[in-house]
Amino acid sequence: MSEITAEADRLTGMAIVRRGLSLSPAIKDGLGLTLVLAMLSTIGGSVVPILIQVTVDSGLGDGGETRLSDVAWYLAGAALLIVVTGLIAYWMRVRLFVASETGLAQMRVDAFRHVHDLSMLTQNAERRGVLVSRVTSDIDQISQFLQFTGIMLVVSVGQIIVATAIMAYYSWQLTVVVLVTFLPLFISLKWFADRLSRAYDIVRRTVGEMLAVIAEPVVGASVVRAYAIERRTQERVDAGIKGNLDANVKAQRLVAVTFASAGLAGGLANAGVIAFGVILGVRGDLSIGTVIAFAFLVGLLVGPVQMATQVLTDAQNAIASWRRVIELLDTPADVVDPGNTGVSLPGGTLGAHFDTVTFAYPDGPDVLKGIEVTIEPEQRVAIVGETGSGKTTFAKLLTRLMDPTTGSVRLGTPSGEWQDISTVSFEELRKHILMVPQEGFLFDATLRANLLYGKQDATDAELSDVINDLGLADWYATLPRGLDSEVGQRGESLSAGERQLVALVRSALANPDFIVLDEATSAVDPQTELRATRALDRLLEGRTSVTIAHRLSTAENADRVLVFDAGQLVEDGTHAQLVTAGGVYERLHASWIAQASLASHTAVEPA
Repeated sequence: MSEITAEADRLTGMAIVRRGLSLSPAIKDGLGLTLVLAMLSTIGGSVVPILIQVTVDSGLGDGGETRLSDVAWYLAGAALLIVVTGLIAYWMRVRLFVASETGLAQMRVDAFRHVHDLSMLTQNAERRGVLVSRVTSDIDQISQFLQFTGIMLVVSVGQIIVATAIMAYYSWQLTVVVLVTFLPLFISLKWFADRLSRAYDIVRRTVGEMLAVIAEPVVGASVVRAYAIERRTQERVDAGIKGNLDANVKAQRLVAVTFASAGLAGGLANAGVIAFGVILGVRGDLSIGTVIAFAFLVGLLVGPVQMATQVLTDAQNAIASWRRVIELLDTPADVVDPGNTGVSLPGGTLGAHFDTVTFAYPDGPDVLKGIEVTIEPEQRVAIVGETGSGKTTFAKLLTRLMDPTTGSVRLGTPSGEWQDISTVSFEELRKHILMVPQEGFLFDATLRANLLYGKQDATDAELSDVINDLGLADWYATLPRGLDSEVGQRGESLSAGERQLVALVRSALANPDFIVLDEATSAVDPQTELRATRALDRLLEGRTSVTIAHRLSTAENADRVLVFDAGQLVEDGTHAQLVTAGGVYERLHASWIAQASLASHTAVEPA
């Protein structure tokens, strides 16, 4: 995704914000009224200095007489205005919260869906923690900006404008003094903004990297303990955390400079107001109340300016997060779902045809080279070959987890029309063809919930019928709570063999016409292996199947064997034809026989 990242980096901060808002239109719903409410809510804070000026000047009166009745009315009016602006601020915050959460919720959904639209190739090129951080913590950062920092920017700018207008009304001379002291800070904000933007780009990137290095040993805890690599793993985690810490410290140093600069400007402004205010007061150009009010107005100005520097910081953090989410959404889905424009597949059991298919990973050599083969309906095909020969790539192309570099993969029947699978919607395709991976992933839920991924509306009776049809009733009877049994994270409450059984039941519930199976090599006890073999035989009855074979028996029992070597289909025939042909298959078969003989000899050898 480096090209996409480079493109996003060229966008300016405002361009990123505009693009982000366009991806979440709900955020802009009623935004005009929300901004008006935000401006009105700033009035309450501006009342206090005016009240001070009027109260002091009116309270002192001519000849030292005090008009307490007037002061009481001023106080009552100010209190009422502050209450009203407080209610307006509450209304504004609720509107903003609802709009921003609605918009960002849609962005989360779109980002999550897009992750699943990306090919397995693209997903595997990105660390899982980095992808997760873009859908979670990056959008959380945007949410914080919109709900707090963004509106505070509006309020702060409004307060600065109101305070400056009131100061100008009281004394243009003192207003000039105040603005001159703040001028260097205003000029330097662009410089700070550019550096903060780069600093927070690094912060957000290190967050994803940190999540990745933390998530990996959590998922692979058993491997960490088995190989006693706790110290090495901790060092990697520590390095990830330290990288994020260093990036945050560097960014916060810039924040501290901007915040301190605002305080320094405020101090100079107060000193200038007192000095020049006294001079103007002595000359009779200003009343005592106005001078005191001016001092409060400077304080009213300093707070928003300091807040604006914090807003600038959070804005750069949010823009960095927005940029990362936009990078994800802009990453092209190289395996595109035709959706409603897709064609339908014919009814009945399907076959497949590879039409001069070549596949290469980015910047790599061809993994498959000019594959031309037809698989007949209801045929059981075994795929064999050494590691790296192209077997798994062939299976992924067949199920459209990836698309060919050249050529096409088609589904259909020899007597009917063959449909290019790139023109078939994902929903339609998954109804007909299913890939059962070597390790069927199980979710941390009940057995029932995991089986329902095969058919969401299946009843308990249907689940039981499928289990019985696959000959797994005896295994099911051993489960402590039946369908309510918890399988644990990644199915760890079940044995490796039992997880394979669950995957087979789930596949049977999906009831596809065509099954692609990456045969598991997990060591299981003989009884579980017998159950799995029996269940698989029943599952494949009346269906087309392609199995990546790791066991001798699978290749021997197949209707047809396809042999891959160095990305090419080098042999095609039955087991009986190929085992004596003097080619790759004969060599692989001899190796299997030798391994089986060694395993048998080792099993009976006395300890």
